[in-house]
Amino acid sequence: MDFQSYSSFWNTQASTDSGALAAVDGSASEAIVRLTGRWTAAQVRAALDLGGEHRVLELGCGVGRIGRELAADVRSWHGVDISSMMLSVAKQRLDGVDGVSLSQLHRTSLDMLEDASFERVYTVAVLCHMDKEDLFLYLNELRRVMTSGALAYLETWNLDHPMGWKRWRFEVDEWDRSDQTTRKNVARNQFCTPEEFQLYARHAGLQLLACYSDSPWIQLIVGKDLSEDEITAQQSRLAEVRTQVRYSQQWGELFGGLLDVIYGVHPPERFLDELNALTQDPEVELYRDYLLALWQQHSEHWGPVKDAQTR
Repeated sequence: MDFQSYSSFWNTQASTDSGALAAVDGSASEAIVRLTGRWTAAQVRAALDLGGEHRVLELGCGVGRIGRELAADVRSWHGVDISSMMLSVAKQRLDGVDGVSLSQLHRTSLDMLEDASFERVYTVAVLCHMDKEDLFLYLNELRRVMTSGALAYLETWNLDHPMGWKRWRFEVDEWDRSDQTTRKNVARNQFCTPEEFQLYARHAGLQLLACYSDSPWIQLIVGKDLSEDEITAQQSRLAEVRTQVRYSQQWGELFGGLLDVIYGVHPPERFLDELNALTQDPEVELYRDYLLALWQQHSEHWGPVKDAQTR
């Protein structure tokens, strides 16, 4: 199916509750969405030094995967998304959490939000689905709604990493196999190099505090109108919490193993055996749980799910 707009694509993905969950992390599982949501929320919390006094904005909130884990700990949380269907699911999942509000996007603008209205903003797995013009326009809009002294956490695919390149080549091969009589999918995965992503942020008027790019993702922490002393203080703080924010080398390697399963290079049994052979730290456990959820989804093609307790 050809999609002419971001909203039509994401509304179709989220036409069912399970489809909406699958669209945000691929698992189609509420339990796994909560698991990955807690993981990413911990990264965002550390990157932005989130506290109870902060008004927080998430660009591309989807079903509230991350917001559900953060909203109760901050002054207010506002999620915006291009998909009305995603927002409908987010409303259900955030029901009962105080200080939550949601808005639908209709163009590359945050015109429903006032200038200087958020101390903290973040966007995860969103900018990577946009044409570069939209990416840059949203960075400008994020700066507009940030207060002086505000911080933002930004993330996109890293083309300049072996696993990032491998993921990009999947897009190339997919296009090569297509009939090429219509426009490329409007919401396809798109990629930046670290230098390119920093260039967009800098020209949007954002101050670079940290860039982590030794994984398939580029992670930027940026600020608005920070003094030199504030920049130094934030960079010192980020150095202390770096391991809580950045994706590790192991994370990138595990992601590569998961890609091999998804692309049919290796069967899921092989990756599960590899995970079971590793020291069971939180990253390994997360990938293991995620693999088993994905395997359950695709058991018709991958075969019955192997006993999760096999070592």
